[in-house]
Amino acid sequence: MTFSLVKSSCNFTQREWLYMCAQCGHQLFSSRSKYEHSSPWPAFTETVLQDSVSKHEERPGAFKVRCGKCGNGLGHEFVGDGPKKGLSRF
Repeated sequence: MTFSLVKSSCNFTQREWLYMCAQCGHQLFSSRSKYEHSSPWPAFTETVLQDSVSKHEERPGAFKVRCGKCGNGLGHEFVGDGPKKGLSRF
């Protein structure tokens, strides 16, 4: 995956980390949707914005994921492989 980590403060008492595209700075994922997974890469259940990423099906249950703004390759979305039933893993 090719993205960078940027810290953003929601308010004075709450902090949120935003994962941004390394090429264009587009907002991709939030620390609120990040969870621990056995893979060595960060895992998320959802994107920050509806247009954060673009996806196309690579095989059943797996989508190739790219930055919604510049098309930078980000990895995959695995449908149904999230931390709870019905959630995906990015």
